[in-house]
Amino acid sequence: MSDIIGITMGDPAGVGPEISVRALAEMSPADRDRTLIYGNLATLEAARAVSGLDIDLTGRVVDLPVENAPLPWGKLSAVAGDAAFRFIERAVRDAQSGKIGCIVTAPINKEALNLAGHHYDGHTGMLRSLTGSKAAYMLLASERLKVIHVSTHVSLLEAIRRATTERVLATIRAGNAHLKRIGFENPRIAVAGINPHCGENGLFGTEDDDQIGPAVAAAQAEGINVQGPISADTVFHRAFSGAFDLVVAQYHDQGHIPIKLVAFDTAVNVSVELPIDRTSVDHGTAFDIAGKGVVNHGNMNSAIAYARKLVAGKR
Repeated sequence: MSDIIGITMGDPAGVGPEISVRALAEMSPADRDRTLIYGNLATLEAARAVSGLDIDLTGRVVDLPVENAPLPWGKLSAVAGDAAFRFIERAVRDAQSGKIGCIVTAPINKEALNLAGHHYDGHTGMLRSLTGSKAAYMLLASERLKVIHVSTHVSLLEAIRRATTERVLATIRAGNAHLKRIGFENPRIAVAGINPHCGENGLFGTEDDDQIGPAVAAAQAEGINVQGPISADTVFHRAFSGAFDLVVAQYHDQGHIPIKLVAFDTAVNVSVELPIDRTSVDHGTAFDIAGKGVVNHGNMNSAIAYARKLVAGKR
């Protein structure tokens, strides 16, 4: 199994090229030799220049063509969206063949992606399609709080519909298996309720009693150390304080808001249950600051560190 990390540089007009070259420049020589950037060399050279870096990119880049590169910073375009897709597609194929051990993705722009005819809700849906995987879960990891989601990029109405007993149970299982893989012997998992106060015995809805509670009971019967449903207005604080290793969030904002509050610059997005490993920064393309040499690349450093942990565990 390869120990090479493959960074996809994301949308060429966003901050992805900058955070990719900044992270590469900070690495030890040994780590740099175990890293490839999937992107466009002309764009990465432009990012290196605006960042004021003196680093030789020779042999560090899987160079894929982008028409009229480097593109203008901060400008939405179908050309950029198509390029972002092709960087990821190539990295996925190399991960499947064993050339690289884990993909680390810089941010893409969903509007640009769709303008280019690639109709995905984001990285996770794209990776699921490219690998033929039936399921993939978004896990956000920080030092003191980790959250896995039952659903992500869907409307709140659809998220409630998707919070079935089967799906919640599958999410619990996926989170438990992932934490065991990264070194937790007996992960302590909490499942957040979907309604205020978990429905107050039906007063505010019955989904917690009818759908989520049975999933928790089934997971417990399998020997998983899980509790819930627990009211979402307290469970994240309890986990952050050390009571739980992982929280199962029922929908996108329920899990994203607490993570971004406590670990905005360091949280890592991890795709769980794909046939390949992938981590990502937990922020967007930041078109407003792209090309200005001011972006914070700490999130990218965290995503790379998590990727190396996954590769080491796999080996």
